[in-house]
Amino acid sequence: MNYYYLLECIILESNPKKKIKSFKKFYNDFIEEKLTFEDDYSPYEMMEPSYNNVLKVVLPKNAKQRKYVNTREGKINLLHTIAHIEYSAIDLALDAALRFKNMPRKYYEDWLEVAEDEIRHFLMIEKLLEELDSFYGDLEVHTSLFEAMKKTPDLLSRMAVVPRYLEANGLEQNPKIMDKLNSNPDEFNTKILDALNTILEEEIDHVTKGDRWFKYECEKLKLEPEETYLKIIEEIFPGSTKKKYELNIDARKKAGFSCDELKFLSKRDDCN
Repeated sequence: MNYYYLLECIILESNPKKKIKSFKKFYNDFIEEKLTFEDDYSPYEMMEPSYNNVLKVVLPKNAKQRKYVNTREGKINLLHTIAHIEYSAIDLALDAALRFKNMPRKYYEDWLEVAEDEIRHFLMIEKLLEELDSFYGDLEVHTSLFEAMKKTPDLLSRMAVVPRYLEANGLEQNPKIMDKLNSNPDEFNTKILDALNTILEEEIDHVTKGDRWFKYECEKLKLEPEETYLKIIEEIFPGSTKKKYELNIDARKKAGFSCDELKFLSKRDDCN
């Protein structure tokens, strides 16, 4: 069976349930080494996100700013936002496993494993939405993660931007959301906290995988990783390297960030 062709069909599938069902079979076949990598495959062009015709999609600049208050509506807003991040992350992981050819098998193992994690995260959040009599697609969604995918068609920039920048930023945002939920404790917030804690722990591993393959590509291209990372981030998100970030230092260290990187991003004299 053809690895790239099957995976392309999965990422382009617009129905979330069909996408997830197809991936589970594909992933099982991959683990059992039933798939072959065809040499003549050319990646599809990323014209629009897979969810474009099934969700209410707006450009990032037109997305409504919703408050995550301790009401049913606020919880739906929060959960729907997280669900869309996780669903978008499924496609990002699938694209990483599809777009870049002639990589070690470990590379494909890593990004298919990430896709499996993101599917599990999405289903956890979707279940919580359903408990509030809502669903994924109830609210409009934006395309910011898809835009990041379009801007990073090469392996080096993809690994720098998606896992090492965007997903790494989640290592700070997730605990902030958890703190807010902890300040308004109730039975349902506890369920959200359990899901977020799982996501946080597993996304440290996702950033670690991105770090591994970013440095792999830097070594292959004879580039200095720290300098290259900052250059790519500044090119794609102008002004981002000038900001002072409040970092989850411990999580980023686990994920492979160097002390020098952490000091630069946090504008601090130490990385403790």
